[in-house]
Amino acid sequence: MKNLLQLIVRFHFTILFLIIELVCFLLLVNNNNYHKTIFLNSNNALSGGIYNKVTSFSDYIRLTEINDQLNKENTQLHNLLSENYKLTADSFFFFEDSLFKQQYVYRSAKVINNSINKQRNYITLNKGRKHGIKPEMGVVANNGVVGIVKSVSDNYSTVLSLLNSRLKISAKIKKNNHHGSLYWDGKDYRRAKLIEIPSHVNINVGDTITTSSFSSVFPEGILIGTADKILPSSGGNFREVIVLLSNDFNQLSYVDVIGDLLKNERLELEKEVEQ
Repeated sequence: MKNLLQLIVRFHFTILFLIIELVCFLLLVNNNNYHKTIFLNSNNALSGGIYNKVTSFSDYIRLTEINDQLNKENTQLHNLLSENYKLTADSFFFFEDSLFKQQYVYRSAKVINNSINKQRNYITLNKGRKHGIKPEMGVVANNGVVGIVKSVSDNYSTVLSLLNSRLKISAKIKKNNHHGSLYWDGKDYRRAKLIEIPSHVNINVGDTITTSSFSSVFPEGILIGTADKILPSSGGNFREVIVLLSNDFNQLSYVDVIGDLLKNERLELEKEVEQ
């Protein structure tokens, strides 16, 4: 208290001057409409800028929470798509149906490890066996096919990336349904090869490439990419297509794992026929 009094005594002229200046400023603003308007506008601009910065910082802090929520909502929308249901002669079966005729189920997961610079690239997800993830499930992102689940533990799973030279999936040209096999040749992480396309098939640069009905992992029609270059036939009956992948594998963050509820029935029937 003594120090405060000494400080006031020492700077009393300065303090008095500041008080008089403040009183004069308040009188000027309160008794002059022009100055009052300028002050209010300046104050609003200043406070608005501060609030905007605070809000932006708060939103930045909540980005992870927001992304998780958006990913969950996206997965819920995937589960409601009509393509996920088995069509009967009368109607689609929905969640409320006691026979559970939904064919595909989507489960969201976050990418926690990923590689793109090897010949055999893998992806690690933060969901595993106890979340319903099993080997041989398809993995997709918002822009299309990502890969196939290879192995699982209780809380994690590894995915055979589309950028893995060992992976080959059934694909088709969307506009005419001609099928082929798609694989990665280990060169450019943005491009893959579609092979076994008959030479007479009409395909142009920019044509959409999707998964085919031959796949037992992915629903038909999942985006893979677009035709980027058509390689001429080398005397054979087939030609190759360079496909620009729709997913940028260097920026994967969230994915959906697809479970086919009718997969076992199909595989058992096909196995029975082969035997």
